[in-house]
Amino acid sequence: MKSQIFNYIEKSKSLVIDLEAGLTSRPAISPESGGEGEIDKCLYLEDWLKSHGITNLERHDAPDPRAKTGIRPNLVATIPGKNDTKRLWIMSHLDVVPPGEMSLWNSDPWKMIEKDGKLFGRGVEDNQQGLVSSVIAALSLLDQGIIPPHTVKLLFAADEENGSAYGIEWLIQNRELFRKDDMVLIPDGGDSQGVDIQIAEKNVLWITFKTQGMQAHGSRPNEGINAHLAGADLAVRLHDGLYSHFSGSDPLFEPPLSTFEPTKKEANVPNINTIPGEDSFSMDMRILPCYPNKTVLAEIDKIKAEIEAKYKVIVTYVINNAGESKATSADAPVVKILSKLVKEVYKVDTRVIGIGGGTVGAFLRNEGIDSVVWSRMDDTAHQPNEYTLMENILGDAKVMVLFMMEERQL
Repeated sequence: MKSQIFNYIEKSKSLVIDLEAGLTSRPAISPESGGEGEIDKCLYLEDWLKSHGITNLERHDAPDPRAKTGIRPNLVATIPGKNDTKRLWIMSHLDVVPPGEMSLWNSDPWKMIEKDGKLFGRGVEDNQQGLVSSVIAALSLLDQGIIPPHTVKLLFAADEENGSAYGIEWLIQNRELFRKDDMVLIPDGGDSQGVDIQIAEKNVLWITFKTQGMQAHGSRPNEGINAHLAGADLAVRLHDGLYSHFSGSDPLFEPPLSTFEPTKKEANVPNINTIPGEDSFSMDMRILPCYPNKTVLAEIDKIKAEIEAKYKVIVTYVINNAGESKATSADAPVVKILSKLVKEVYKVDTRVIGIGGGTVGAFLRNEGIDSVVWSRMDDTAHQPNEYTLMENILGDAKVMVLFMMEERQL
């Protein structure tokens, strides 16, 4: 049975090319990035799935007046199993990022190009590789007339690239799709060997700090309060103080430390000879899960008060992004099963890791649903000349179909 399924997958290259080309030609860019959203791409995918025998489809549309037709679509395809408990979800996303500087592309980013076993175009890897692999895996079951032991659900979500407010976050808040005993595979990150299984994420704080002093002439600093000087001192103290105070290490992550980095700097006065009365900068903080965000904010407030007292300024801040994520246990069934199947298909030993970036897995883990991020990919996401390897699409499809057929007795 397995050899027949694998044979179907190996002979599916024309299906892969057809689906990748159709998806790539329909830009699914969020309104935040100047696009119309995912509706055209979703409608094409719906029609493609139906024409190839995957007909159990349902849409969950998040309202967004900025998007074309006023919605952000989330599509679920169900392959019913013999048992509807311990369902397997494979979750990919429909949206893509803009192509960026067009002169850096060797071809039209919205026209998929096949060359030397690679498929080029915006979105072909992020996240169409995982999407197409999951579809090919499901089709291989249908081709053989196999009913999986447990129900399989393919989720094609909106809005992953801009925070998932209209995607997985909206679904969790507005629909009752997931159960505690579900397993979720998210093929939206990985490495070129398929070794890394992501089970955890650092907490996130993105904060913009504003320092208010008093503007003055550059030759008379004594008549003003230099907001830029105070802000510069604040940035250094936050950087050094937070690194020192939250100095723990966790080898699950790379780097294994919490990070507290000043990043964006806003313009203040337009001329050199004016003492600025206002100054603003931002920081990107990726924090080990052992440190709750509230403890970091308490330390920030302490440093903020010291700067205010020293310079007689007022410091305010705005939290642009905040997130905390539970981890999936390294011993969870979804991890053990995936590790076993990756070994079977790719002949490599996996390892569990944590990452500093954010994924949709965090939303699910915080709901108590075991989720892992895995794929074998060259990681060309968001780059000019983004590509995916045909062998990775087909290989990942083999891993996925074995997971779909798993009895799950671990």
